Amino acid sequence: MKKLNEYPLAELKLIYSLLHLQIIEQPALMDSDLLQDLQRFLQSQAKQDNVDISAHTEWAAWLRA
Repeated sequence: MKKLNEYPLAELKLIYSLLHLQIIEQPALMDSDLLQDLQRFLQSQAKQDNVDISAHTEWAAWLRA
């Protein structure tokens, strides 16, 4: 099994974004360890790109990039 850092970043961003959009319809995703791990990984990558992840607009723009 691959580690998260072995997948293309664009693919991880897409998967995270799609899962995050489904939280309202699938509230169990809020408790998903996988989604939490993916979010933490992506946030660490964003921080390396000097993105202020506490600023929703910056975080969202980075996810779309």
